[in-house]
Amino acid sequence: MEFVLVVKRYDLFDLSFPHGFRSLREHPEEVARYVRRIREKCFFMERRYAELDSSFKQVIPYCIVSTPGQKFMQVERLKAQGESRLHGKLSVGIGGHINPVDHDGDALTEGCRRELQEELSFSGPYDAEAVGIINDESQDVGSVHFGVVFHARFEDEKVSIGETDHARGALLTRDELLARFDKEPERYESWSSLILEGFDQAIPTPASAS
Repeated sequence: MEFVLVVKRYDLFDLSFPHGFRSLREHPEEVARYVRRIREKCFFMERRYAELDSSFKQVIPYCIVSTPGQKFMQVERLKAQGESRLHGKLSVGIGGHINPVDHDGDALTEGCRRELQEELSFSGPYDAEAVGIINDESQDVGSVHFGVVFHARFEDEKVSIGETDHARGALLTRDELLARFDKEPERYESWSSLILEGFDQAIPTPASAS
């Protein structure tokens, strides 16, 4: 059995639920409040129960990966990937559940680090920081998950998908990524769509980062 990190819905939210991506850059107090509540109120429960009970939110580190030259990793989920609801979807996030093994340090940071190590092949250093939160109550997957969005900046361009039977990866420039999204928005999983709709809020262009 698998145990995953969760927080009770009423411990996480106030009287209303946020929808979409909320960037740390534009909403620092709101994002900090959700992250603080996760850290204060989180616990582990069996995933098979959490998946069926929307009174709990499973916390997911969702990592946007970039390499030098502002290239971003786009991932295509294949059928061998475990979550059948995401097969064939495109994503700009590397993410997964937080398990008890991640709780030796900060669970959010450790969960992000482990997902990157499990999903990617790389050798150079990287820096990862939280850039926002994401929530989507409009469909089944989103109703039981809550994302803390990270930006992982790799110093080396040699970053690729580790398990190629589960996913395909491609490094795209910002313009290429947004052009693909404009052309085929239905191909993207919901969290990626919400991020890409306001991508400059998540990852500012160098000219607007100051």
